[in-house]
Amino acid sequence: LCPGGLRAVGGGVAIGPRVNRTIGLFVHRGLPVLATRDWHPRITRHFKEFGGAWPPHCVQGTKGARFHPKLALPKDAVILSKGMDPEQDSYSGFQAVNPQGRDLESVLRERGIDEVFLCGLATDYCVRATALDARRRGLRVEVLGDAIKGVDATPGDSEAALREMREAGVAIVDSRGLAQILPPS
Repeated sequence: LCPGGLRAVGGGVAIGPRVNRTIGLFVHRGLPVLATRDWHPRITRHFKEFGGAWPPHCVQGTKGARFHPKLALPKDAVILSKGMDPEQDSYSGFQAVNPQGRDLESVLRERGIDEVFLCGLATDYCVRATALDARRRGLRVEVLGDAIKGVDATPGDSEAALREMREAGVAIVDSRGLAQILPPS
């Protein structure tokens, strides 16, 4: 979903430094870092060719499915994959599973996590769906407003997604203030 990819989010690479600073802060504080990724099969109703809304992107095992090379994920980051069911769009991180087949909610519960901080792509799809699903599960949710970027297939989609998240009780915060609200190391 980065520039040069098949489903690029315009300007998406610009959030990279803020995402990496956030990851670095979490690592420094000894907090877990979890990352979701699209991991689509070659044939899926998610793609236009098979009746979906999107051009092919993040196809399992291809270069286009890799995380951006400048993304500073720590070695112990929990990677969760979504979009593997050819019959579902799977925008929410709560539809993702780790390599052992444990879903995001299970991973969070096992670690005693009741608050999540979200950043990345795309505001109006994956960030929105994940934030709303987290709230439905009773989690506290902060979206790092300066470390997200939307597709805006229709102009204003990202702003509408931010409004919807706020109305659901999601806090939109700035990544630069994160050090003051995270637990100390």
